[in-house]
Amino acid sequence: MANSTERSCTMLVHSDKQVTASEIKDALEGSNTEAKILAMQKAVTLLLNGEQLPQLFITIVRYVLPSEDHAVQKLLLLYLEAIEKTDAAGKVLPEMILICQNLRNNLQHPNEYIRGVTLRFLCRIKEEEILEPLVPSILANLEHRHSYVRRNAVLAIHALCKLPKGDLLVPDADELIERFLNQEQDMSAKRNALMMLTHHSQDRAVKYLFDHLDQLAVWGDILQMAVLELTRKVCRSKPDAKGKYIKIILALLQSPSAAVVYECAVTLTSLSQAPTAVRAAANCYCQLLVSQSDNNVKLIVLDRLQELKDKHRDVMQEQLLDVLRALSSPNLDIRRKTLDIALDLITSRNINEVVIVLKKEIMKTQSGDSERGPEYRQMLVAAIHSCAVKFPEVAANVVHLLMDFLGDSMVSSALDVIFFVREICETHPPLRPSILERLRDTLSTIRASRVVSCALWVLGEYSVSRDEVEAALDVVHAGLGPLPLLTVESDVADGDASKDQASTASAAAPAASAAAAGSKRPAVLADGTYATQAAVIEVPLLTVTGPLPPNIRALLLAGEFFLGGVVAATLTKLLLRLRSLGVPAAVVNKASAAGMLAIISILRLGDSPVLPAPLDDDSRDRMAACVQVLAHPEPDMVKVWLDDCRAAFSTLTSDKQTREAAELAAASAKSYAQPDDLIDFGHLRSRKGPGGLSQLELEDQVTSDLARATGLGDAADADAKRLNRVLQLTGFSDPVYAEAYVTVHQYDIVMDVTVLNRTNETLQNLTLELATMGDLKLVERLQQYTLAARASKVIRANIKVGHFVHLVLCWSLVSNAETASGLVVASCCRIFSTGNGAAANSMLAAGTCTVNTADISCLIPCPWQLQ
Repeated sequence: MANSTERSCTMLVHSDKQVTASEIKDALEGSNTEAKILAMQKAVTLLLNGEQLPQLFITIVRYVLPSEDHAVQKLLLLYLEAIEKTDAAGKVLPEMILICQNLRNNLQHPNEYIRGVTLRFLCRIKEEEILEPLVPSILANLEHRHSYVRRNAVLAIHALCKLPKGDLLVPDADELIERFLNQEQDMSAKRNALMMLTHHSQDRAVKYLFDHLDQLAVWGDILQMAVLELTRKVCRSKPDAKGKYIKIILALLQSPSAAVVYECAVTLTSLSQAPTAVRAAANCYCQLLVSQSDNNVKLIVLDRLQELKDKHRDVMQEQLLDVLRALSSPNLDIRRKTLDIALDLITSRNINEVVIVLKKEIMKTQSGDSERGPEYRQMLVAAIHSCAVKFPEVAANVVHLLMDFLGDSMVSSALDVIFFVREICETHPPLRPSILERLRDTLSTIRASRVVSCALWVLGEYSVSRDEVEAALDVVHAGLGPLPLLTVESDVADGDASKDQASTASAAAPAASAAAAGSKRPAVLADGTYATQAAVIEVPLLTVTGPLPPNIRALLLAGEFFLGGVVAATLTKLLLRLRSLGVPAAVVNKASAAGMLAIISILRLGDSPVLPAPLDDDSRDRMAACVQVLAHPEPDMVKVWLDDCRAAFSTLTSDKQTREAAELAAASAKSYAQPDDLIDFGHLRSRKGPGGLSQLELEDQVTSDLARATGLGDAADADAKRLNRVLQLTGFSDPVYAEAYVTVHQYDIVMDVTVLNRTNETLQNLTLELATMGDLKLVERLQQYTLAARASKVIRANIKVGHFVHLVLCWSLVSNAETASGLVVASCCRIFSTGNGAAANSMLAAGTCTVNTADISCLIPCPWQLQ
């Protein structure tokens, strides 16, 4: 009853100009076809916006129904679909009978387009009184000469069979469609007929499928998709017959249509968890990744592979290299998702092959034609870093390759590389000499301040032998270049310096005035008048002519004084370590003097007024402390510089490794097999059957038998049924959210209502009030509760049932707490019944009635009944 009175949802359609019903009526009564089309469009727009135009119906019947124009007829069908066809009681309006004759004429029209659109229109009509006189005309269109009419006739019959009284309207629909399917040649019409039989007569659909199984490979893709839909439905209803249908799916995997192959893979994984089926589905997905050019298709396929990885990790590990073939796509999202899937499937058996693939990909990014190459390179560097962390034995194979990208233009990618190098130096002592040598060679190519800082820290911390220390000192001095750092300054007296500055200012003044004078020039505006415009000419404070300066020098001249502090700390560590190695004092003193001169030059550079940024106090204090340590190397300070810094970083690295190991252990703790799982020996199973059972059928039988033996399938069904019993009472945005879990057994209804206070205030005297109509009785009166902010409470109500005929249950949630929106009240009233009251009462009397909770729709609130 409720469904018959529900109205269709309306939507707002933008209209530039408001029109009235009288204007539309005048246009419809005229003889101009274009004006009628515009008027019908406006009428349909108003109906979709929720307007009611009852006065137009007779006008449309008189002046629009007789029209032969196809556009007018199409708009007429849209109008008839949008108008209300029933009254408040759910009965068809008397005037709707007027359109039945017109629809019958359209179904017999000589033009196939009129017939087809009318049949499509009838698919959306739910009123049986309108459809009943049209059934003979619909059936006659099954034999029309044009395939467009026949395929829409099948759709109309399918819609008729879905109605509550569809079996009475077309009692022999299954036989008609089966006969039509055997005679039809059009692929779309056959597809519609097979889908109709799939939903209403599976046995006939299965019979047709096996009678024409030898032609399955040559069927069109739409018909093959219908076969897959039939297979899914039959396998769910008859699990024992799954084996022969899976063979059909495997045969369809060879289809040239990518859509059919994808649906086959999805169907395989939904029907069978056997390793052979999962492996076949994964192969299909990997082929689609390579063969399809649409990025959206690839992303969808990667999502399916992600699902397979979560459920069948062992099988997906075999397909890892095939999944990595998706890296050939230039799309960055596809590459990122591919790497995420691959990194979760890496094991000790395939790590070497994966690293080889990643190394090839990172070499490809060196070419300038790669789309978004720096970002892709950063992703590859992070992936290789993750591989080296999980499997330290591959670090030696990748660290030298990654160091070629320290000078990358993308700073984030270069930072990932240098952080990886720093960690490898700490965790792999045998690799330190080769890493330091490679780092000294590539330091001059690095142009990012943060990367240079980290590289200098690595050189200063891990250069331990005399040769390494001296080589590192040479590299640092080469990066600084000749001293002093700022060549425009000279060691002159302050007076001379100020005199030079004054002369420079006097020379610059005429140039500035000339520039200003030259900038004030007349300009002609759009209206022909003259105007003056001023241009600001910026003269760079510091220009570098000649060859490009060394990287460290260029960064210091740009105002990167934090790097100056890192350079000072690196020189201090190297010189203190050189002193601790027992090098002759003359060599140490000479190196210390050169280092102190470099630090002092950086300090003097910070005082220059021509730099874009001044020297900050932290960097000045750090460099001054380095000079103090080099001038007076006390044992305690030497220990801090040479030992404590390394110990702090070692502790940081060990903590990180411990944390990552704990995360890895937590991830690996997820059990993919239980200790008491049964082990099936496939060679001992019987292969009896027509032609013998295939490996896939054996694996599928094993999986099904284990599910039935352990009760996993029943448990999943029980959980689904339990969720179906949870009924939402209020909306998610209401101040009080409530949902009920209903249990019905014979004469008793137990309703557990979970109430959640979604406000920030305490609700006092919160009451769930239940009122019954019919043969329903509350066992006990529910008490009042105090519900704190964001708190929840479960309220249980017991109801006794006498008989299930037209019962009404009203509920409301009331609290006397005043909130910003007023009194918190939610209520609803719905009707439910079991249909056959006499039969229900007789079963209740016998004590054998168990009522399905799906029949109890009283607890589902509807918007128009909220109070």
